[in-house]
Amino acid sequence: MDPFRVLIVDDEDDFRNTLVKRLETRQVPVLAVADGQAASNLVQEQDFDIVILDVKMPGKDGIQTLQEIKKLKPGIEVILLTGHASVESGIQGMRLGAFDYLIKPTPLDDLLDKMQQALAKTRKR
Repeated sequence: MDPFRVLIVDDEDDFRNTLVKRLETRQVPVLAVADGQAASNLVQEQDFDIVILDVKMPGKDGIQTLQEIKKLKPGIEVILLTGHASVESGIQGMRLGAFDYLIKPTPLDDLLDKMQQALAKTRKR
């Protein structure tokens, strides 16, 4: 797998921490934050290739965060994570520039495949 930098944004501590550990086991450089504002701040300060972004979060939700990330750095690919009840939000996110969306919980291999596809898109530019 080609190296790339990933930012995980999810308000569920257990999910976020588990995903970070699983990605680090696969040698994927990853940082994680619990909310949209922290994500926006990090995107301004650091370079990421991919953001894995939960749609449903308190405060600034995933759709608002997606819009801000795309405004700050349009080249970052964003993969939305959404629950069954918020598939509409995933579709809305696609219209706003998200690379794709996955339904939580998603198998790690599916997420890694989607991340590789997103990375391939960024490298074609």
